[in-house]
Amino acid sequence: MVEVKKYEIKEPWLKLNCSLGEAPFYEESTNTLRFLDVEKQRIHSVSLSEGPSSHKVIAETDISMGCTADIEGNSTHFIFGGKYGYGICNRSTGAYSWVKKVWSDEEHAAGKPNKFRGNDGAVDSQGRFWCGFMFDPLVTDMNNQGAVFRLDSDGSLHRPLSDITIPNGTTWNKKDDTMYFADSPFKTIYAFDYSASTGAVSNRRPFFVMPEDNRYGEDAVPDGHCIDEEGFMWTALHGGSRVLRISPDGEVVAEIKVPTLQPTCPCFCGTELLITSAGGTSGEDGKGVDEFAGSVFRIDVGVRGLKRFKWKGGVDVEGGMKDGQVVAE
Repeated sequence: MVEVKKYEIKEPWLKLNCSLGEAPFYEESTNTLRFLDVEKQRIHSVSLSEGPSSHKVIAETDISMGCTADIEGNSTHFIFGGKYGYGICNRSTGAYSWVKKVWSDEEHAAGKPNKFRGNDGAVDSQGRFWCGFMFDPLVTDMNNQGAVFRLDSDGSLHRPLSDITIPNGTTWNKKDDTMYFADSPFKTIYAFDYSASTGAVSNRRPFFVMPEDNRYGEDAVPDGHCIDEEGFMWTALHGGSRVLRISPDGEVVAEIKVPTLQPTCPCFCGTELLITSAGGTSGEDGKGVDEFAGSVFRIDVGVRGLKRFKWKGGVDVEGGMKDGQVVAE
């Protein structure tokens, strides 16, 4: 039995009340963290050098965004997985345009785009942007009709995974031959054989399953995660007030206790983890689930994260919205 190293965070670094704080992303060139409030449809930014006083809301958009990534050769925009598909967004103003809708014509005709939204995702070593899409809880009930899409550098769209409920934490191991992915309601993080040359995934199997004794809480599920340079995974437990460090063999070797119930995703900024959280406006009378719900937390864990890759796009960006409707790309 491995001894589990214990960390504890006592208070937030940035006290907010995000309804669904998500997708922390480290902009290394400016030492800045950007992150999202999916439900309030806000893009946030804060300087790690200047501290919480530098926090600002870049924009409050007319769509939800679920995750973001940097773009190769473009320092003014980022790419995102959002309400209807993939788009690019100006880092300073929040103005965006669509790159690619994800649902088929048949799915679009059935109204699926309005009932679903983008969630977690990441760019692989070859510059492909993977993004999971799930039911939109503000519009419809939970279901497993979501999917994981992949936008390649040539602009082609692929659907590697279907029948997904709540997609979270797409990452790859240090050898780049394994992809990890969580479907949160099943309390499981899965591993897949992964081909870097083609982007193909196969041989789905459990990598980490929440303990049956509910030691982290009955409602705790794996949410977003990241991988460190030693090959260990750090995953947030939504409903569990913790971030776990998991070995390549799937064994918990460390845990961070955070002072809120719903941490959502950790992100490496140097040797520090920045952790977003949710629940800032849920509960009775619009109150947070606890005092620090929806805040951002910060802790040094003494190891760096694996390199995050940029989307190698190069496709024309057209379309947008007209009269509230998606315009074809």
